[in-house]
Amino acid sequence: MELRKKFVEIFGEGGDIREYFAPGRVNLIGEHTDYNGGHVFPCALTIGTYACARLREDGVLRFYSENFPKQGVLETAIDDTVYHKELSWSNYPRGVIQAAAEMGYAIDRGMDILYYGTIPNSSGLSSSASIEILTGYVLRDLFGFDFDGVTNALIGQRAENRFIGVNCGIMDQFAISMGRKDSAIFLDTATLQYEYAPIELSGVRIVIMNTNKKRGLGDSKYNERRAECEQALAELKKVLPISSLGELDEIQFEANITAISSPICRKRARHAVYENQRTLQAVAALRSGDLAGFGELMNASHISLRDEYEVTGTELDTLVSAAWQQEGVIGARMTGAGFGGCAVSLVKEECVPAFIEGVGASYLAAIGYEATFYVVEIGDGPTRIS
Repeated sequence: MELRKKFVEIFGEGGDIREYFAPGRVNLIGEHTDYNGGHVFPCALTIGTYACARLREDGVLRFYSENFPKQGVLETAIDDTVYHKELSWSNYPRGVIQAAAEMGYAIDRGMDILYYGTIPNSSGLSSSASIEILTGYVLRDLFGFDFDGVTNALIGQRAENRFIGVNCGIMDQFAISMGRKDSAIFLDTATLQYEYAPIELSGVRIVIMNTNKKRGLGDSKYNERRAECEQALAELKKVLPISSLGELDEIQFEANITAISSPICRKRARHAVYENQRTLQAVAALRSGDLAGFGELMNASHISLRDEYEVTGTELDTLVSAAWQQEGVIGARMTGAGFGGCAVSLVKEECVPAFIEGVGASYLAAIGYEATFYVVEIGDGPTRIS
């Protein structure tokens, strides 16, 4: 699809029309640790969100998505800072504009923006964060703002937290904003210190498995899980000088677990602590060339997300269990917030076709509808398309 041609069809000729792209992301390991002060290990993908944009002379904002053409052009004003349900998906870019202004990057002119995403909606590959980071990048380019990729990630997170109402951590926005081709990002979410770790998967492919179960973070139990972890942390802080669950290792946690009064909160905190340690071990395994060890940690991550954090559900568990049974599978786990969405697996290249066929057949038989599979590449962060 020619975005520029579609943009002119929707918004008309004239002006300086610019094109952009921002990726989606997949998290290889380190799930539900980002808002617990732990480590994550995501990478950007080559699928993502495209945009065409130009400035206006007035204060009108006009949004159009080729993914939701029946909604037509959604129009608002730059000084309308209230979430409107009827403005649907455009609340994500509206939230970014509001968050940028709150952080000192005021928008004084309207824009026309057309979006087109190649990330499946509600898949857990961060279509919303992709739109947020893309919008921030568009603002930086059109208005000449001087913020960097980390600031763009913080703007996107602020939009999600304060405007959309999802109390997410920084991982999704950071991974998309700071993505680098053929590398994952080893990020300490407590300090935002990060380093790139080259992903050398010789003869191995990343296969994403989509449950095709629709879910939205705002109406899921995502915020509930975060509150449970916060409750556990508050009680642990009475006996330990810590500011986040990510500061604890397994031994410290188990020695002080009785400080957490709720059995449910104990389970949630145990996942956060152990998952953070798994992420540290996984990155070390990858650096030493131990791909099998990395895969075992992926599997353990899913089990913890299933049993301790309880965010998987029948669909994700069916996919991952089927993946574990296939020849050539190194590791598999749910990725993203859970409650539907996607799982990620590492599969020997020669086994990928049989893997997709085998998992697909098992899932269809158990669930009653098909899963979708994507063999993905690791890509760069946002860019302006020349």
